[in-house]
Amino acid sequence: MSSQQSDPSRQLDAGTGAVPEAGTGVDAGVDAGRHPHEPYGQPRLSLAAVVGRLRAAGCVFAEDEAELLLAEAPTPAALAALTDRRASGEPLELVLGWAEFRGLRVRLEPGVFVPRRRTEFLVRQALALGHQAEEGSTPVVVDLCCGSGAVGAALAVALERVELHAADVDPVAVRCARRNLAAALRGGRGHGTYGGGYGEPGAGGSGAPHKPYAVHEGDLFAALPGTLRGRVDILAANVPYVPSDEIALLPSEARDHEPRTALDGGADGLDVLRRVAAEAADWLAPGGCLLVETSERQEAEAVAVLRRGGLGVRVKRSEELYATVVIATRLPARGR
Repeated sequence: MSSQQSDPSRQLDAGTGAVPEAGTGVDAGVDAGRHPHEPYGQPRLSLAAVVGRLRAAGCVFAEDEAELLLAEAPTPAALAALTDRRASGEPLELVLGWAEFRGLRVRLEPGVFVPRRRTEFLVRQALALGHQAEEGSTPVVVDLCCGSGAVGAALAVALERVELHAADVDPVAVRCARRNLAAALRGGRGHGTYGGGYGEPGAGGSGAPHKPYAVHEGDLFAALPGTLRGRVDILAANVPYVPSDEIALLPSEARDHEPRTALDGGADGLDVLRRVAAEAADWLAPGGCLLVETSERQEAEAVAVLRRGGLGVRVKRSEELYATVVIATRLPARGR
């Protein structure tokens, strides 16, 4: 949805430009430009004015973004404030307070990692495995490093049966994930009232299959209840994988507005993956799978890390989404 960043998975393009003075772009001439919530008799902020402000700030998709801002703002004053935030370089998703992810409207708060479109490829791979697991029982799914809970919510909505656990070290992310999972599992596909589900078991709407879920706060596997050990069928771990010395090279939208803990993967970008790989086999059920997103450049070393963790490894790629997903499977114990 954004357009100032260069991350191809978010369909963003870099751009810079001078920002007009606040208060410019007020159009007093055409009723078609009136904000839908604005009473007559007040100054009318036109769509064209918002487009012009965003375009000057370097937003390549200024027209689309202006329409989203116009729809989100309840008053002209709110629209001006949202436009100012976007023109200053804040990610569109954080300005709006939501991101679209696999048809879900995922609520966001400032300081929470914005889900990337390329991560939908990880969800696609996890769903293929989840549907296989559903044939015999209710699959146990864990969304580790869950952020807003977008991955977990998408999996929970798409699977007929699921026991879902999500975890993150950031309390703000945990709060977001609880809201989003509660909304998704009430059958509202992310568009309902946000709240509730604060670590409590939840279920879908009336007549929907029971889908228990919980969101845990803590560092990686330490956040999870011990009862999950050896039971996890699908472990989706969207761990940070940007090398530390490359954080400064990221577009400002990510660098300045998203938590470093969600971006920084250590010296080579694989430090968090190594920690996950070291424990994954203990948490996976027999035949259970760990799915991680990485870059094409890091693929070979990521595969090696997971193999050293005693896992069988295969790689899936999407040229369309610029996505690389490594799938690591718990192998049978030796001698059996």
